[in-house]
Amino acid sequence: MSGGDTLASLLVEGIRRLRATPAGASPELDAGLLLALAVGMPRARLRSHPEDPVDPTQVRDYRALLERRAAGEPLAYLTGKKEFWSLQLGVTPDVLIPRPETELLVERALALGTRAELRLADLGTGSGAVALALAHERPQWRISATDLSAPALAVARANAARLGLDSVTFRLGHWFEPLAGERFDLLVSNPPYVAADDRVLAGRELACEPRLALTPGADALECLEALARGAAPHLLPGGWLLLEHGADQGEAVRRALVLAGFRHVRSHRDLAGRERVTEGQHG
Repeated sequence: MSGGDTLASLLVEGIRRLRATPAGASPELDAGLLLALAVGMPRARLRSHPEDPVDPTQVRDYRALLERRAAGEPLAYLTGKKEFWSLQLGVTPDVLIPRPETELLVERALALGTRAELRLADLGTGSGAVALALAHERPQWRISATDLSAPALAVARANAARLGLDSVTFRLGHWFEPLAGERFDLLVSNPPYVAADDRVLAGRELACEPRLALTPGADALECLEALARGAAPHLLPGGWLLLEHGADQGEAVRRALVLAGFRHVRSHRDLAGRERVTEGQHG
């Protein structure tokens, strides 16, 4: 039966399958991307050559991808890539999928890092999204990126190599531990900030992402407060700490930074109008 499958018929089949599930709000886009992946051709060709027949093996691959997407597996893990700051990043289930709101962290680092050459550390780098976006924009900056997960660092290193961004040094360890004795002009982090009992973690797509990158445990503020307390010895005078956090955590993060001795503490809103990044200056 599958011998008669064409690009057009499979695309229709995929859209119908995904519309019947709560997996995502873009069944047309998702079905097209998965079909293009399965048959190994640009997505534009699906429309320009709709009657092209599809090999039965590719049909099976496509239907398997559809079922995984319908079950809630994120599209980025199925395709193995996600765009962030105009960079095409490789992603695996070992790393959090980069979110558009995290680009605000990049924007604030660029706004505060006004010198052509400075030192920056990205704490909990995951896929390397923030560190690599900054390296792309400021090739002369010296950037260190840390993560507790060796598999995550492997993904980040592979992204750096693929993008030809060699100004980032990747280090394994918990937060500041790999940076002993070093000081930086800027420290940035998008740490876990969702409480372990938050219902959002029960969602279909978040269930596929690494729990280590999403939640610190029962106390949603644990990592944010630890970063605020531990940052000062690793900042040069006048240096800045920038933290991404949950939409309802701005006040708590500002308080943590003030208690840690930071000045000029302020929060910034994402495109949805929610407080998303809070920063403070040391010294």
